Amino acid sequence: MIPDNLKQEALKLQRGEITEHIIYKRLAKVIKKDANRQVLERISADELRHYEFWKGLSQQEVKPDRFKIAFYVLISRLLGLTFGIKLMERAEAGAQDAYAKLRGLHPQVDSIIEDEENHEKQLINLIDEERLKYVSSMVLGLNDALVELTGALAGFTLALQNTRLVAIVGLITGIAASMSMAAAEYLSTKQEETDKSPLKASIYTGLAYVLTVLFLIFPYLIFKNIFVCLGFVVFNALAVVLFFTFYISVAKELSFKKRFFEMATISITIAAINFFIGLLIRNVFGIEV
Repeated sequence: MIPDNLKQEALKLQRGEITEHIIYKRLAKVIKKDANRQVLERISADELRHYEFWKGLSQQEVKPDRFKIAFYVLISRLLGLTFGIKLMERAEAGAQDAYAKLRGLHPQVDSIIEDEENHEKQLINLIDEERLKYVSSMVLGLNDALVELTGALAGFTLALQNTRLVAIVGLITGIAASMSMAAAEYLSTKQEETDKSPLKASIYTGLAYVLTVLFLIFPYLIFKNIFVCLGFVVFNALAVVLFFTFYISVAKELSFKKRFFEMATISITIAAINFFIGLLIRNVFGIEV
């Protein structure tokens, strides 16, 4: 039996175990790759075993968290298995404090803690996901699009001062640059000794570039005020940096703050420089559109 002062902690852990058991079980059903499915099934079985242990101590049934199940299954399907699972594990980091409080309840608690800290992490790292293999190609396309096009749009905005014209010029520039980047990544990957496909690497680079371009220029197709559009470009660029940096930091277990501020600073600095270059060109050449 569990003392009353620790029962809520134990029930919270019990609910977490059954919730994660169902998440891993559902993900295993939709994964095509046998090796990944087997990893998820093993983790799911561990979580169920942990739940049964806590159930034996608490003498209570606990319902799973349906919202968490739906959320993490959806995130894993949309953004990748590794990202979804590591995001869930990061969110559950606070459970280690609860385990520490319950260590003395039963000898088996130590083995469960060991499972949670080591065994599951080792299993998760066995997951082989294609998109993570090409994440460097995506970063290349995204970084170049942010730096080049954010700066270019700032320059075009001041030089042309016509939202539709800026959108058209930006789109042409962006598509041409994306094809150039994709071709460069194809040739670069082909020269490397790697198991990455040059064609797939170029597609990931080009696609990341084009999607970033479309996200940056769409304000010019909606608003008429050039400064409102430029404000949205900066906001959108920071949003892309924030999202992708968070994605990489979770999936690859890297530092978030350093990478975010580095990318954000470079993008905004280049945009500011090109903003004044555009203003200078307009005044020197007397461009009127």
